[in-house]
Amino acid sequence: MRNLTDGCLNCCRFKAMLAEISAILVPIAAAIGYSSYKARQFEQAFPNIGELNDIDGYRMNAVHIPRPDTADLPPLVFIHGASGNLLDQIGAFLLPLEGRAEMLFVDRPGHGYSERGGPENAFPSGQADAIAKLMEKRGIKKAIIVGHSLGGAVAAAFGVNHPEKTAGLLFLAPATHPWPGGIDWYYHIATVPLIGWLFSRVVVVPLGLWRLEQVTLNVFRPNPRPADYISKTGPSLVLRPKTFSANATDFMRLLEYLKVQSPFYTRITAPTVIITGDSDGIVWEHLHSQALARDIAGSKLLKIKGVGHKPDYLATDVAIAALENIAGMPRDLQGAVRVAEERLSGASSIAA
Repeated sequence: MRNLTDGCLNCCRFKAMLAEISAILVPIAAAIGYSSYKARQFEQAFPNIGELNDIDGYRMNAVHIPRPDTADLPPLVFIHGASGNLLDQIGAFLLPLEGRAEMLFVDRPGHGYSERGGPENAFPSGQADAIAKLMEKRGIKKAIIVGHSLGGAVAAAFGVNHPEKTAGLLFLAPATHPWPGGIDWYYHIATVPLIGWLFSRVVVVPLGLWRLEQVTLNVFRPNPRPADYISKTGPSLVLRPKTFSANATDFMRLLEYLKVQSPFYTRITAPTVIITGDSDGIVWEHLHSQALARDIAGSKLLKIKGVGHKPDYLATDVAIAALENIAGMPRDLQGAVRVAEERLSGASSIAA
């Protein structure tokens, strides 16, 4: 009789344990399923408009605009920043530069629709090497390299390691030098083995969708974000688990990488222009842009009053004048800055 009682008790304990495990696993499984469903939705909303190119065993995505007969600029290669994809730079530059140059808009390894490739692609130098190989695939021997934000670190690595392919460098609010402090907490969690896998598949999508509006507003602050920015540039693509993990790894590796590699910027000899806003609360211009201008001999630093982290959108005209200047055309760059400041000041007054 006692054995029967003990057996019943053990059975009840086992059922209770199963219930507790189910109470944990079922919501996790549901969250993973929801994230997979939303990832497919993101890709349906922003399908790949580029072409996948094999780069040493993995595929890299890019939109290639062949050289038009009316071209008056050398080839241009555009590198997006953190959490982004090639749609970001296409939105800023494709139409304003239409008919003027061969253009290559790149998804950095692990971002947009590019595959991650090997461990070297967790660093700006590895990504710069990948872009150099992509240029070879597309028949581009030499180009002006344009890098925004973290893409600036990649552009700098390109200028250091591939001078023969660098016709010039245009940095837009670049992140190129070590900074005090750290990075957001969720990037730390996303790179922890197993826990990061779960975090990227359970928490990131609902948390990211909740924060997407505010985050994109902050990227443009203190300037207004274009009303169609989210609908045209696909920032939700970074919430896909593998992409978010790659983005987090980029951030985790960046500070130590810059401590070691930024001293080599003095080797850059290509014509260089650096455009930054004096109100950038994301990448501090006094730590990055000013230091970059100090490191690259003969570079030109353009600081635009009242502009935050997106001079590519807020001062596209200045960026195009800089490209023309790099290409050897005489341009009054400080005059272009003043015109942009007056335009932006007028727009702010109207908005107020």
